[in-house]
Amino acid sequence: MTQAQKGICAEPNLHGLFLTFTVVDDDPQAMRVKLVRILELLSYFDDEYYEAMVSGVLAIGTNYWYELYPDIIPRELAPFPDIHCEDRNAPNSPGDLFILIKADRIDICHAIGVEIIQLLKPHVDLYEEVRGFRYLDGRDLTGFVDGAENPRGMQKFSVAIVGDEDPDFAGSSYVHIQRYQHNMHKWQLLPIPKQEQIIGRKKADNAKFDNANLAADSHTARVQLASQAGKNSTMLTQNMPYGDMSTQGLYCVSCANSPQPFTKLLKARVVIDEEGNYDKLLDYTKAETGGAFFAPSITFLKQQAKD
Repeated sequence: MTQAQKGICAEPNLHGLFLTFTVVDDDPQAMRVKLVRILELLSYFDDEYYEAMVSGVLAIGTNYWYELYPDIIPRELAPFPDIHCEDRNAPNSPGDLFILIKADRIDICHAIGVEIIQLLKPHVDLYEEVRGFRYLDGRDLTGFVDGAENPRGMQKFSVAIVGDEDPDFAGSSYVHIQRYQHNMHKWQLLPIPKQEQIIGRKKADNAKFDNANLAADSHTARVQLASQAGKNSTMLTQNMPYGDMSTQGLYCVSCANSPQPFTKLLKARVVIDEEGNYDKLLDYTKAETGGAFFAPSITFLKQQAKD
């Protein structure tokens, strides 16, 4: 029985630390061993500070995968999709390793991050560090509830975790990241009814507009268009707002049993369709980074470190 990484399907936390690394040396066996030590670090902190609800995701960039595990490749491993239209872009930024640390205590996130940096220091450069937080009752800084389309309960696992269709990688997950920066000034100039039209939901109670009132270029409509028959969730997100007094945005992490749902969603949002529709929310937020990763099962990582 394979064991998936806990952070993939974990419940939302109060704090998150998003770390992206580039690998700078050529010692794949040392890295394979140290990736397992990172899992052990997460497990130790989870046991020692159980009240903090610690979890994490350790994912390997699609390009670096071929150096780290050249003899065994996930069936659908693919680079970040190259999608752009007019002034809307989905950039692919450097990243060989992505680590998400989640907890209900910011000091625990920090402590784990420090230990991971020390462990990996000879092998990597830190490309980006972003600290996320839960905002109000799980809202994005736009003021709307984030993750409203996420699957619930056991459906999370069937959506986010690779199954027997790729037996060598059962318990793994395809992970895509994007960091969006919001134009909060431009957004806050909009009256609430206009904001609700762009999102496709009511701001106060998160109620979704019925189909008769749902604009085809709303964020909700574009997300539905990308899902199977517009009804079923096809990926799980572990998003968190981030920011300071000058810059705000949303760090997006999607986990799925295939890279296809993310690619479909990105196309539905970015590319204009025959009726002239795209996700109007992208007029108020811009993707600054992006990357495609694969989060192997704990079982796989431990086995490969021994070989």
